[in-house]
Amino acid sequence: MKLHKEGILPITIAVVLVGGAITAYLLLTSFGFWINFVVLFILLIPLFMVVRFFRVPLRHINVVENGVLSPADGTVLLIEEATEHEYFKDSRIKISVFMSVYNVHVNFYPIAGQVEYVAYHPGKYFVAHLPKSSLDNEHNTVVVRKDEHDVVLFRQIAGFVARRIVSYPQPGDFVKQGEEMGMIRFGSRVDVFLPLDAEVNVKVGDKVRTQKTVLAYF
Repeated sequence: MKLHKEGILPITIAVVLVGGAITAYLLLTSFGFWINFVVLFILLIPLFMVVRFFRVPLRHINVVENGVLSPADGTVLLIEEATEHEYFKDSRIKISVFMSVYNVHVNFYPIAGQVEYVAYHPGKYFVAHLPKSSLDNEHNTVVVRKDEHDVVLFRQIAGFVARRIVSYPQPGDFVKQGEEMGMIRFGSRVDVFLPLDAEVNVKVGDKVRTQKTVLAYF
C-alpha cells in the first residue's frame, strides 16, 4: 500500500491539528496513565481515518481483454437499463458502484483504449445512494473507446460528504485497463454505462474491487 499524492495536504493538516491537540492536552492536564491513553487514542482516530482514506492498493491488475473491470471499490448499488443523456443519448446497461468512506477512493480505467470524451459538471451534494445524484450532484464523465463497438462511459459522482472530484484523463489519451484515472474524496459513487448486449457479471449487493472485479463482458 502507498499514499496518494492528493493526500499530502490533507494528511499534513491532520498531523498538525492532531499534534497540536495532543501537545496541548499533555501540557494542560495531569490525569493517570489509562485516561491519558484513552484520550490520546481518541485524538489519533481522525488522523488514522484521513491517512487510511488516501491509501492506494498495490494490486496485480486482472487484465481481461473482453471484460469491463470495476473502476472503483465498493458495493453494487443498482443494475438497470437506462437512458444515457449526456453522450450516447440512447439506452445502455447502467451499473452503479457505491463507495463508502471506508473504501479505497482511487478510480481506475475499466478498459483499455482511447479517451474520447471528458466533461466535468459542478452540482449539488445529495446522498450518493439517491437516483437523482447521478445528474444533480457534482460529477465527471469519461468515455473510453476500445474499438468500433466496445465503448464504456463511466461517471464519477460526488456524494453528501465528498466535496472534490479528481480526474486526470484528457481527450485523445491512450490508457491501459486498470491504470489510475483519478479519485473522489470522502464517499461517493461511480456509474458505468455499457452496451445493451454486454453480459453482466455481478449482481446488486456484490462487493467489488477496482483492478480486480469484472463487472461485465462485451
